[in-house]
Amino acid sequence: MRPPHPPANAAQWFRHLFRAKSALDGGIVRRKTRDMERMVGRPAFEAELRRRGYSAVENAGQIVIFCNRDAIRLTVAPPKSS
Repeated sequence: MRPPHPPANAAQWFRHLFRAKSALDGGIVRRKTRDMERMVGRPAFEAELRRRGYSAVENAGQIVIFCNRDAIRLTVAPPKSS
């Protein structure tokens, strides 16, 4: 369920992000990169991830946050053969 209004400051943005059911269950959450940069800024975002021991990946304007301390294994498709 979304809050009636978007978070107004960095503390509210982090609270909303990390109180998502998926985050509380140790899963993943996804946010737009531009929203993260506008609401909290990249340095504060990275500092909060470090503080929690979480990791994130960024692609196509999205940040995917892994809300656990498990290792991340990047899986890529094999190159197409000619």
